[in-house]
Amino acid sequence: MPAGAQPPDVLVVDDLVRRFGELTAVDGVSFRVAPGETYGLLGPNGAGKTTTISMIAGLVRADAGTVTVAGSPVGQQKVAVRRHIGLVPQDLAIYPELTARENLSFFGRLQGLRRQDLTRRVDGVLELIGLRDRADDATKEFSGGMKRRLNIGVGLLHRPSLLILDEPTVGVDPQSRNAILESVEALSVEGMAVLYTTHYMEEAERLCDRIAIVDSGRIQAEGTREQLVRLIGAVDQVRLTGGGEIETAAVALRDLPAVERVDVDTNVLVLTVRDAPSAVAALVTGASNAGMTLSDVEITRPNLESVFLHLTGKALRD
Repeated sequence: MPAGAQPPDVLVVDDLVRRFGELTAVDGVSFRVAPGETYGLLGPNGAGKTTTISMIAGLVRADAGTVTVAGSPVGQQKVAVRRHIGLVPQDLAIYPELTARENLSFFGRLQGLRRQDLTRRVDGVLELIGLRDRADDATKEFSGGMKRRLNIGVGLLHRPSLLILDEPTVGVDPQSRNAILESVEALSVEGMAVLYTTHYMEEAERLCDRIAIVDSGRIQAEGTREQLVRLIGAVDQVRLTGGGEIETAAVALRDLPAVERVDVDTNVLVLTVRDAPSAVAALVTGASNAGMTLSDVEITRPNLESVFLHLTGKALRD
């Protein structure tokens, strides 16, 4: 590869279509995922996310369109390319009577790992998913979150180029959910391409480099969080609470470049601004210099829920 050239995309999805009778579950979906990128499919249940990833993994036949993983076309009869794919479905695929280590060793052998390579890989995966200290416990004793993490580990064993995670935190407690998210965050550091489906806005915002908003089988919009928010013209809001020269501070802050609007509400200044995290230091300094004594600063930023509602006319979990 020439110096400075971008590596080829791990996943290329082009105009996928899947129909079930009169229902078009996936309607012309196209996107790409680069090495080391976490790409999110964000949408409510029934939006077509699981059908899309089933076609990508070669489990469901596409009525139209193509999927390429690591440069090879994917299809139900193309077994070799599936070695590049790690699929972690919503349903658990582990044996409750076996320990975590035994589960991983079993699935590793199915994936062609042997002897020292298998042992090293199992140990590395146990460390990555945070289960090394429970490696020799039967998985029937695990919490739901621990089982989910082990399920992710199974998908990682053969070092896939693309890891597909379908709603991996559904039905788990907040602590386990956070542990799962931390495990996923570590994957991009290893250069793995990750395709992540979720209907939780906060997960997409935390994990994903780019996000596709999916509804009714179509991608309604795609981009980084910031690009999606800009798409609907949304801006940030900063509330400065305090006393002193509030009116004077309001006049002074109106002249700052990032400020679009200033409203005064008793002991609060409500400022409409662009990129609040970058502007807040100047806002606080300006208000203080104008004689306002601050007791609280609050930033409210538009989120993906706002974008989804704008694009589809309904809430994300409808």
